[in-house]
Amino acid sequence: MMREAGAWLRRRAENIAAAMIAVMFFAFLVQIVFRYFFNFPVGWASELSVVLWLWLVLWGAAFVVKEREEIRFDLLTELAGRRGRIAMGIVAALALLVLYGLSVKPSFDYVSFMKVEKSSYLKVRMDWLFSIYVVFLIAVIVRYLWLLWHLVRSKDPEAAGDPGVSSGL
Repeated sequence: MMREAGAWLRRRAENIAAAMIAVMFFAFLVQIVFRYFFNFPVGWASELSVVLWLWLVLWGAAFVVKEREEIRFDLLTELAGRRGRIAMGIVAALALLVLYGLSVKPSFDYVSFMKVEKSSYLKVRMDWLFSIYVVFLIAVIVRYLWLLWHLVRSKDPEAAGDPGVSSGL
């Protein structure tokens, strides 16, 4: 039942990402039409495109891209055996957990501080626009805690077809 709920949530995250792409594409088309056909550039469309790109990248990294779909430089892990991959995975997960964990409070403080600013054209508070980064941080920390738990239980992170090491987010 948990796996089904996770799959349903992942599909909704993909739907949200697809909606962001659609709105971003529409804003891009509006930019082109107004700039080149009417000689009247519209700043709000450009700002909306940039904001949606930021949200799309961080939303996708947090909730859509699975662990095994991440782009990696795996020259060393490919040469290592199963135990070596697990050890490298544990070290990498711990390092990322420490680094991201240390950055949560300063990131939250900065995003909270940005409530005093608004975007130029859309007039949206900057803390709302940057809040996706805090969501991303928390999602990545949860993902790597999940991965670390599997690695400590000696599940090979590179095992083909092993759905157990994915974040499931």
